[in-house]
Amino acid sequence: MTRIVGVTAKDVRFPTSRTLAGSDAMHTAPDYSAAYVVLTTDAGDHLEGHGLTFTIGRGTEVCVAAVNALAPIVIGRSLESITADMRGFWRAITGDHQLRWLGPEKGVIHLASGAIVNAVWDLYAKVEGKPLWKLLVDMSPEQLVSCIDFRYISDALTPDEALAILERCVPTRAEREAEMLRSGFPAYTTSAGWLGYSDEKLRALCREAVAGGWTHLKLKVGQKIEDDLRRARIVREEIGPDRRLMMDANQVWDVEQAITNLEQLVAFDPYWVEEPTSPDDVLGHATIARAIAPVKVATGEHCQNRVIFKQLFQSNAIGFCQLDACRLGGVNEVLAVLLMAAKFGVPVCPHAGGVGLCEYVQHISLFDYIAVSGSLENRVLEYVEHLHEHFVDPVRIRDGRYVAPQAPGFSITMRPASLREFEFPIGSAWRTA
Repeated sequence: MTRIVGVTAKDVRFPTSRTLAGSDAMHTAPDYSAAYVVLTTDAGDHLEGHGLTFTIGRGTEVCVAAVNALAPIVIGRSLESITADMRGFWRAITGDHQLRWLGPEKGVIHLASGAIVNAVWDLYAKVEGKPLWKLLVDMSPEQLVSCIDFRYISDALTPDEALAILERCVPTRAEREAEMLRSGFPAYTTSAGWLGYSDEKLRALCREAVAGGWTHLKLKVGQKIEDDLRRARIVREEIGPDRRLMMDANQVWDVEQAITNLEQLVAFDPYWVEEPTSPDDVLGHATIARAIAPVKVATGEHCQNRVIFKQLFQSNAIGFCQLDACRLGGVNEVLAVLLMAAKFGVPVCPHAGGVGLCEYVQHISLFDYIAVSGSLENRVLEYVEHLHEHFVDPVRIRDGRYVAPQAPGFSITMRPASLREFEFPIGSAWRTA
């Protein structure tokens, strides 16, 4: 029996604002960061659960405080007692009768919940000796459904409907698993199109991306419309008419402003338009989606829980679901959104533009394809090239595709040297800044 005996939370920040990597219309100088969680066990330091929630600098310390507030809920629990009732465990983390007042199921408390929940899944996968995607794929439909809290979403997805979706894919799971092990999951790059880059750097990075075999590229928009049009023209000139160009406004526009600007930007044939307005504005997204059709709206990285996703699906507000593995309440809530997306026929293309997110969501997309959707149509997974060197089991890209991870766990364990160097404010990277 493996018992959790301690929870440690660290504020880890990387000074990406110095190069403007990660810059967009809403976040002009981000320091990619994480509230990083380690679950220690009575088995010693060779068996730990690791998780994080992504942040961009100031405020990470608030997430760390939230993790510490939730820690007593897991300390002393055996892993076996948690995995025997994953739905009950998730409700315990997200539904504490006092902490729930700070949410419920949103904001900093939910970010902290996601970090702890994912750390438990990481520990579970390590004990089973499997990468997280394989752990999920090997679970029965009944086991997977038992992990999900259907409260608030049963009007959109019932447990029986979820079970039927999963059972449909069981006979052909092995074929798709073999395909993923052989070929990997298709990816797109965001690394060329950060908003803070000069026109010259944008053009050079687009050329590098084309030379590197990338077929899908994303451009950050949301400056003055004339700047967006100029930059979109540069990208389209460099990538040609046949490669896919995604655009991401990062929430900066009002609804009518989004429609007005996109009426001009559609000339560059965007594959999707991402976060065109507030992530909480379900009806606004639906209005934009109707106005810019057949171009699709994509949203999800700031979608705070399964309830908002439910409404986005029900109102036909999004054509692509970009769930975030740690803004949602970890794997349990991700499962709920994957299944709703499958029911409503919306492809899932998770958000991965942040430290550790590529490591996380490769597992989500592999599982989704093998066990939930059974389709690669209109599915492509975000990739950014920086900060992977800080992870023990970093993502690998080959020929524009994610290579399926093989090491046990959720691929989110950070190197001890990186934690020492970038812990804020005591790490050497910050003491000398």
